[in-house]
Amino acid sequence: MAWPMRAWAQRDTKLPLVAVLFPGTEELFKPRVAAVRGGLKDEGMVEGRDYFLEARFASGDLSQLPRLAQELDALQPRVFVAAAHAVATVHSLRPDAPLVFTAMAIDPIAVGLAESYTRPGGTATGNVMNAVGGEESLTAKRLGFFRDLVPDIRRIGMIGVADYGLARLETSEEAALRKVTAQLGISFDSYEIKPTLDDLEAVLTKALGDGVEAFYVSGDPVLTYKISVVMPRILATGKPTFGPYPDWARAGLLLTYSSDAVDGFRRAGAYAAKIIRGANPGDLPIEQASKFWLVINLKTARQLGIKAPSNLLALADEVIE
Repeated sequence: MAWPMRAWAQRDTKLPLVAVLFPGTEELFKPRVAAVRGGLKDEGMVEGRDYFLEARFASGDLSQLPRLAQELDALQPRVFVAAAHAVATVHSLRPDAPLVFTAMAIDPIAVGLAESYTRPGGTATGNVMNAVGGEESLTAKRLGFFRDLVPDIRRIGMIGVADYGLARLETSEEAALRKVTAQLGISFDSYEIKPTLDDLEAVLTKALGDGVEAFYVSGDPVLTYKISVVMPRILATGKPTFGPYPDWARAGLLLTYSSDAVDGFRRAGAYAAKIIRGANPGDLPIEQASKFWLVINLKTARQLGIKAPSNLLALADEVIE
């Protein structure tokens, strides 16, 4: 889908175009595209005077990404800004086009987008969701906060999405969780569901039968875009839950901890401004997350009979009553 639509007859075609492609829903998209504009503004750029912006979002239907990318490419953008799975789509379509990526939870070097973090060397740069130390460091902190809420957990099950032909975040999540839980003496199991979610109930039933005492919900985009379907079913198990994204805690997850995704879009906008002014993407260092967001849902905690420690609540960036 396109948002916002503009009459292209009114566009000054001499101005550079910033093309934004987002895989998710309109609800998630609006604050993120506003953040891209904010990043451009931070660099002194005014929309309509210094640049124009056109955006598309896929409403969680990843099969639409190639078509939407082609629509944007036909408008001859000066630079693309793409998030998550849209990054691979844009880079595959236009490997020679300047690209700023954001909401990346996988290693851009491992998937061939960059030669190094300090000097990407190609046509793509941007920011990643993990801090220095990668997924393992982030997982250790997330699980540490979760254990402050439920210290006696002995078995954790991860809910992810079966491979659908794209680089998957849960690969690194699973490896990190296996390592960190093993260090803590916690049993860990990984469960995969179909992208259609048809087997979610059956998978949850199996996990409960295996003795899973808490669920970690993978940051996979499919789960993000279908959170309104996924969350009620997982919460209905009556088990404590945790995962990466603040929106999930607002939807009912007990605890979430991750980098600030909206801030990543703002930083992507700032990089887009630098590229418009002549910077080479390959010379702009890939930024790693520095702002993190801990959210605790006290309503869910009360339903589970969990009392949140006051010291943990003091650390939380957001507490949902």
